[in-house]
Amino acid sequence: MAATAANAADALTLQLKWVTQAQFAGYYVAKAKGFYDAEGLDVTIKAGGPDVNPSQVIAGGGADVVVDWMPSALATREKGVPLVNIAQVFQKSGLMLTCRKDSGIKSPADFKDKTLGVWFGGNEYPFLNWMNKLGLKTDGSAGGVKVLKQGFNVDPILQKQADCISTMTYNEYWQIIESGQLKADDLVTFKYEDEGVATLEDGLYTLDASLKDPAKVAKLAKFLKASMKGWEYAAAHQDEAVKIVLDNDESGAQTEGHQKTMMQEIAKLVGENPKGTGYLDEAAYERTVKTLMTGGSDPVISKAPEGAWTHAVIDAAK
Repeated sequence: MAATAANAADALTLQLKWVTQAQFAGYYVAKAKGFYDAEGLDVTIKAGGPDVNPSQVIAGGGADVVVDWMPSALATREKGVPLVNIAQVFQKSGLMLTCRKDSGIKSPADFKDKTLGVWFGGNEYPFLNWMNKLGLKTDGSAGGVKVLKQGFNVDPILQKQADCISTMTYNEYWQIIESGQLKADDLVTFKYEDEGVATLEDGLYTLDASLKDPAKVAKLAKFLKASMKGWEYAAAHQDEAVKIVLDNDESGAQTEGHQKTMMQEIAKLVGENPKGTGYLDEAAYERTVKTLMTGGSDPVISKAPEGAWTHAVIDAAK
């Protein structure tokens, strides 16, 4: 009986923040290359999409671990869902505003009275905080900025409905270029990382209750060990990683060319942490919290969170 129990793979469900693409290559690679199997795990990877909020999924019992951005996770935590960061896969932010050069925008000082595209559903927090820092209102009043609730495409900048739109260094920026309507020379980009308003993205989160159960902590440690191995493999074998991602794309919407570009850019964000892939840098966490709390009259979080991250699981994994 004991042998049977030991041989049965431990089930774990991961909820992604967005659709199947190279942004999540490490997890698909870990599954395809048998890294999860080697740890005795049966991992289900659930793709996200415009109607999926990872924090709500885990709160409702639909996942054991979720990929989310830290602003969204900390805001959700303050509202009563006790999310805890157990690994920080992206060490840098890939978020930026991409503007048409013909809009006359040369620096953030030129955003005043312009129309800026913003994603909502938890992704708006870094933007709203940045505008607060610049002293620009986002309620449509004169002298502020006009916020266009951006869908998940780049049409607003191509069709001149917005002067700038939200883009990721690894995705939408290249969609603009690939459209053939605008070249890199026609665009001006402002990276949140360069503007001093970057917050951490694509971390792995679980619920506080899971961390109080030694068996679940052991399972999560195995998951992190295999996942980080997947990320390191994906960064080192990018073409193979892209093929694995495309094999898992049930929508058939992704193209090889775009995914190769994405994988190159994603590898830069995963980067090299001296303590190892996925290790949360405390200084980057503190910077994110400080950024989110300096939101003027409407901060993303009202107080510094306690217990919102732990190194315990990744230390156990290593």
